[in-house]
Amino acid sequence: MALQRITTRNARFQQWQALLGNRNKRQRAQEFLVQGVRPITLAAEHGWPIHALLYDADRPLSRWAEDLLRATSADRVAMAPALLAELSEKTDGAPEVLAVVGMPPDELSRISVHPAFLGVLFDRPTSPGNIGTLIRSADSFGADGLIVTGHAADVYDPKTVRATTGSLFALPTVRTRSHHEVVEWLAKERAQGRGVTLVGTDEHGEADVSDFDLTGPVLLLIGNETSGLSTAWRDLCDHTVSIPMTGTASSLNAANAATVVLYEAARQRRAAGRAHQA
Repeated sequence: MALQRITTRNARFQQWQALLGNRNKRQRAQEFLVQGVRPITLAAEHGWPIHALLYDADRPLSRWAEDLLRATSADRVAMAPALLAELSEKTDGAPEVLAVVGMPPDELSRISVHPAFLGVLFDRPTSPGNIGTLIRSADSFGADGLIVTGHAADVYDPKTVRATTGSLFALPTVRTRSHHEVVEWLAKERAQGRGVTLVGTDEHGEADVSDFDLTGPVLLLIGNETSGLSTAWRDLCDHTVSIPMTGTASSLNAANAATVVLYEAARQRRAAGRAHQA
């Protein structure tokens, strides 16, 4: 555990600053910045690699921050508050601690498939905020993992990370280049007796979501915010479901639509569990 003090925009500071706005540099470094007590705590609790902890050199640390520094082997960096605020992109002062966290591998094996499997796939999302919202919803409603596929916004964009409010560290989230990797993964699972039904969301779905059985092993497919599911994913769907709506809105935001379907899956599973116990 190294101890360092940074008071100028030196090379190391500039490396961390680049993680905020440069996706390619995040990917090459395989690390990203995290702020907030809950997100940093969850990252540590779930075993994510914390490479460095940056803290305000000019104020006493809270008990939480002191415990965190003692509990990890991360480099400790006392930083000038103005520089810390710059890395946090805050305008109202510096946070107490920022963490530089390593990325896990993008391997679908991180997502466990089992008889009650509930997974989500987001096809080519363009909004970091929507990815973050969906990660948070998937975590809230008991999903086993999220797959972000195709040319998409970055899971590790600061806007995404903030929108997850820490759920990123609890929910396996994997990026894939296309549908091919997912199809291969599902075929291997199926060969082991773990079949998964692919259920797409579509305004012209074959059934209302509340009328469709979501209690079995399911991968929910959510399309791009503008164009919906790609042709490849539409062809791969076993079934499609729609969300009945009233009012004048023509559609729901992609992350909101996914949240509705996740809630319905969780509701059905709770009801089935109660019926089984009766």
